[in-house]
Amino acid sequence: MAAPYPDDFKCPISLEIMSDPVILSSGHTFDRSSIQRWLDAGHRTCPITQLPLPQNPSLIPNHALRSLISNFNPVSLSKPFLPHPPPQTLISILISPSSSLDSKLDCLNQLARVSKRDSAVRRRLTESGAVSAVLKCVGSDDPSLQEKALSLLLNLSLDDDNKVGLVAEGAIGLTVAALQARSADCRAVAATMLTSLAVVEVNKATIGAYPYAVRSLVYLLRNGNNREQKEAATALYAICSFPGNRLRVVECGAVPILLKIANSGLDRAVEVLGVLAKCKEGREEMQWFKGCVEILSRVLRNGSPRGVQYALLTLASLCCHCERLCVEARREGILGICMTLIDDDSEKIRANAANLIHILKGNTP
Repeated sequence: MAAPYPDDFKCPISLEIMSDPVILSSGHTFDRSSIQRWLDAGHRTCPITQLPLPQNPSLIPNHALRSLISNFNPVSLSKPFLPHPPPQTLISILISPSSSLDSKLDCLNQLARVSKRDSAVRRRLTESGAVSAVLKCVGSDDPSLQEKALSLLLNLSLDDDNKVGLVAEGAIGLTVAALQARSADCRAVAATMLTSLAVVEVNKATIGAYPYAVRSLVYLLRNGNNREQKEAATALYAICSFPGNRLRVVECGAVPILLKIANSGLDRAVEVLGVLAKCKEGREEMQWFKGCVEILSRVLRNGSPRGVQYALLTLASLCCHCERLCVEARREGILGICMTLIDDDSEKIRANAANLIHILKGNTP
């Protein structure tokens, strides 16, 4: 028999495992479909805290939690239960100079196993000094030790209370360094770790200002495998909700790379473009990229609902500021595509399509 999923993986409303976890402005995470039904029913309070919400609440994707849920392997209960050593014992093994690599890897595996399921265990780990010990392993030259340590840090960062503390202990610098590790899996986990830390608003600015953080993420976009590209794009999306980071990302040459990746089918890249299109420099880069409108129109025809939503948003930002792109958009048949999308099931797609129709018709000579 398999062990049940951790309670943190369940939506507080439906009590089901979340397939698309999103963060409400209150800081709590819900499954998108459940919280959307709550909002569509006219509620403007958080279901948990009952605190008031904005009239149009933002739902921020919790990519780190989604990744943990999708990678979760229920542990078999058919084997005899063997108690774990106390966390302090495992930490002592981690920091001991005489500990072998195998013993450190085993410690990290055990700590990761217990911390993934239980928020109380994560809290005890952080209070008992685990973070500094694990960070030392993140700085290791051994790829397997580095990756296991990053995975454990990712578990610890699930709790918002830990995110600021992790940054205070130097997690950003070591995580950014891990973006340049020899192991592709390690680089991908490092990008996911930055996404998790960026859930806290103050951390977005800290990550963006950190030397080589943005440049390393853009490097993964350009040269990484599919997983690395997806995780790097997700991290860039997370930190670019802080306006000051958008220019940094543009200056590192992200726009042409994102457009090429979007053209190959990665809708996460379109989400980043939608955010970068909010700044003048981002729009200018897109305006001068040959085939930009064609790529975005292809997303409208073949992309996921979220890809379509952000392609509409990006096109609206571009066409609002550039008559030449309006002409290209009409030539690509985007007006007709938008007419079909105003009946879409998604409220955001309907609204974005209607807005783009208004812009394209308003700019008709």
